[in-house]
Amino acid sequence: MGSIYQQRVSLSMDGKSAVELMESSSEVHFSGFHMDGFEQRKASIEQPTTSETDMYKQPFVIGVAGGAASGKTAVCDMIIQQLHDQRVVLVNQDSFYNNLTEEELTRVQDYNFDHPDAFDTEQLLRVMDMLKHGDAVDIPKYDFKSYKSDVLRRVNPSDVIILEGILVFHDPRVRELMNMKIFVDTDADVRLARRIRRDTTEKGRDIGAILDQYSKFVKPAFDDFILPTKKYADIIIPRGGDNHVAIDLIVQHIRTKLGQHDLCKIYPNLYVIQSTFQIRGMHTLIRDAQTTKHDFVFYSDRLIRLVVEHGLGHLPFTEKQVITPTGSVYTGVDFCKRLCGVSVIRSGESMENALRACCKGIKIGKILIHREGDNGQQLIYEKLPNDISDRHVLLLDPILGTGNSAVQAISLLIRKGVPESNIIFLNLISAPKGVHVVCKSFPRIKIVTSEIEIGLNEDFRVIPGMGEFGDRYFGTDDDDEQVVVSSH
Repeated sequence: MGSIYQQRVSLSMDGKSAVELMESSSEVHFSGFHMDGFEQRKASIEQPTTSETDMYKQPFVIGVAGGAASGKTAVCDMIIQQLHDQRVVLVNQDSFYNNLTEEELTRVQDYNFDHPDAFDTEQLLRVMDMLKHGDAVDIPKYDFKSYKSDVLRRVNPSDVIILEGILVFHDPRVRELMNMKIFVDTDADVRLARRIRRDTTEKGRDIGAILDQYSKFVKPAFDDFILPTKKYADIIIPRGGDNHVAIDLIVQHIRTKLGQHDLCKIYPNLYVIQSTFQIRGMHTLIRDAQTTKHDFVFYSDRLIRLVVEHGLGHLPFTEKQVITPTGSVYTGVDFCKRLCGVSVIRSGESMENALRACCKGIKIGKILIHREGDNGQQLIYEKLPNDISDRHVLLLDPILGTGNSAVQAISLLIRKGVPESNIIFLNLISAPKGVHVVCKSFPRIKIVTSEIEIGLNEDFRVIPGMGEFGDRYFGTDDDDEQVVVSSH
């Protein structure tokens, strides 16, 4: 396979994006970036669940294997650096070495640290299971001078978990945890040179002892246990951290996956804006029950503006050329002219200012959904533009809960002559139940939201949620309201 790694990526890529090329074939090789069986695994990776009670977002787990000193750490560091706006945690298999007994310590030179039995795989599995379920965990830190792990470090749940080690592909139970498996492939002489440099400086070991261990344990273990796991890799990277093309493509693919909630794989008309620390920070503030009204309004407005801008990006456009002040021609696009907003009273009115700030002079209609008693009947009152059937409609309601009110609002718009495909439904948060109801009822509308919630509680409230949005935004109390309107 050595000749395969000499290929170079074409700059044109035939007009396709890197991710399209990356996923287009199971036999593509870019600058030594080897897609081995990735398409076959992609089907199993992307199988969505339709469960409405198990839709919490699980972390994206990346396994990075390869021989000792192959450049695994450099690859991990570069991935982490490029994913700087995501929560990423690195878990080293080295942390799970078994503590040596007193007898083993007397013969440490004869202990094979490159054998699968040298690791406490059961503890590794327990740690990974906790992280995958969103729990913080204490991970041991192995001391290669005392050959014990007496120190613990606290690791919090993250968006991306990178599991790195020479034998992370050896146990099938560990492999099954991974969404992506990377094997770092580096020549044996390069690995040996790196190992000598590393062990003498970091571990204070003698060169003679290093060479003796290499010939006695490291090389045989690589041939017997590590190299055979290469066949399980989705991606093979020669030259480790020196292969920037491969790492760039990997990061692009990870970003694509991070932007996809499981529900997005079921419903192609659902769009969740890409999460960043800024967006997560705003969610933290507006979800906090102790946040003041002033701060709640301020950060809600910021977040609503982002959702509105993302929604506007789904509108049709036409190409337009203009002359710049320098006399040059600039080819751009012209905004959609036939547009209006419709807010679901009362919470939806909180989104109107952001829409007006983005679309100068936009017409905004209103829909009032009134729950009559406990029989579930709803009467709908509306005030909409007379020509709404000729317009694209941005439907505004910050919370999509059960989806019942949303269905009523969308049904009204369709009865008024608005084509289903002309409706874009904008929310701050959406419960899986509501997404299922709306997308199944209206498969041609688009839903744009900033986060998918865990679900609904026994009172049909969104959880974790942010409370009664309209009350918190407008500073009113439930008891003062004769009409309760939301998508709960």
